[in-house]
Amino acid sequence: MAKKAKYNLIQEIHEHLLKAAEVTKKGEIKLKRADVKTILETTFTTAAKRAAGGERIRFPIIGALVRKDVASRKGGVKTTNPFTGEPMITKARPATKKPRWSFPKSLREVFANKKHW
Repeated sequence: MAKKAKYNLIQEIHEHLLKAAEVTKKGEIKLKRADVKTILETTFTTAAKRAAGGERIRFPIIGALVRKDVASRKGGVKTTNPFTGEPMITKARPATKKPRWSFPKSLREVFANKKHW
């Protein structure tokens, strides 16, 4: 079975824009706002589906989307409620898969710098 090609967000948007673009007689490129909206929605939906399949999807400048596997948790453990102090029994939780967003280091540094506040 052939391996899937790595998902390239910019290439995907570029291909859709080329299909939707219209050139006028003056040589200007026209794009309808609705076409751009549809292109972005379908591209991001495709990227989310690929991320749900386990692939790390990079969005240039703003970060990356990846699937995180969360382990199951056993139930029936006696603990205390941290707010009320009363004893309680925990419930079991099945294993799940959740989306995780990670920001690039350059963006984290901008927010960490107090000069930009």
